[in-house]
Amino acid sequence: MTETQSEKHRFETVTEKILISIDRPREKEIIERRFGINGHKETLESVGETMGITRERVRQIEKATLLRMRLGLDNGKNPEFDAVEMELVKVLHELGRAARTETLANEIFGNRTQRSRGIITLIAELSEKTVATTENDQYFPSVVLTTELSEKDIKKNVDIVVNTIKDHGEPVTADELLALVGGKYEHPSEVTAIASISKHVFNLDNKWGLGKWPTVNPRNIRDKIYIVLSHNNQKPMHFSDIAAGVKSRDFKRNNITDQAVHNELIKDDRFVLVGRGIYALSEWGYEKGSIIDVIRKVLEKESPLHRDEIVRRVLKVRQVREATILLNLQSKTDFKRINKGEYTLVKK
Repeated sequence: MTETQSEKHRFETVTEKILISIDRPREKEIIERRFGINGHKETLESVGETMGITRERVRQIEKATLLRMRLGLDNGKNPEFDAVEMELVKVLHELGRAARTETLANEIFGNRTQRSRGIITLIAELSEKTVATTENDQYFPSVVLTTELSEKDIKKNVDIVVNTIKDHGEPVTADELLALVGGKYEHPSEVTAIASISKHVFNLDNKWGLGKWPTVNPRNIRDKIYIVLSHNNQKPMHFSDIAAGVKSRDFKRNNITDQAVHNELIKDDRFVLVGRGIYALSEWGYEKGSIIDVIRKVLEKESPLHRDEIVRRVLKVRQVREATILLNLQSKTDFKRINKGEYTLVKK
């Protein structure tokens, strides 16, 4: 049995013993259904409707049952609970003292099923060392290693981190985020663990930012193209290589074609054609235009220039053959040779 399988077995065994210790069948059923131990997590309304009681009554029974379960553990009725509690604490320490429930389930069980997540949440609820936070539109369900904070406090801390990122205005590394937030956290992993609880924060390539920022949450092909190019050390890429880069990344909906990538490259001003099928980012200093346009800009800055110098400067921003540049330099409506090998602009 592997270590993961052993941990999974311990958590399941302890959970089964805890549930068996509940004397009243109705209370046991409510706990199983509310935490999703049976594989399907249900709302207060759903449980109440099938049991013929109100939503509030379900909540009261759940709360009272959890309290008695905690007291039972305190009285030593299930000493094995201490072992799984310490395992949960250990994993949380490794993850930065906080984690989404699904992350913990994957670490301990090797899967993210509802049953696994339900067991983790139940153990966290019963432990005095952890706080389980609930899910809503802003937060993922999570577990935080703390004896001081309430669920309300934890979500407030999450909001502080989110607002810090928002105020900064661009994605940050974990180290940068730690420095921005201040002295509340001792290690970058702690502040990113808190950030990961928010549904508004995304992480891509170790950069943390808001979900509406395409650099950490690309939503279309153009955004994905931009990310692939921006991580290429300011080196232009052929559109087929860009497409391969997009497909190799852990992006959603990566079943795109080379032609689709090429079409998007043509449409977006962020991308500049610098050679035959080769593109660069405009923010690298590249500008759109033909070879004649590029030569004109070179001569507008300094003129006259020797053709060798013109070629050298054009090749800095275009990946074409030298012969192509020399051929375009022969345009008599644009350029005039004034000395041996020297050219200037034709006045228009």
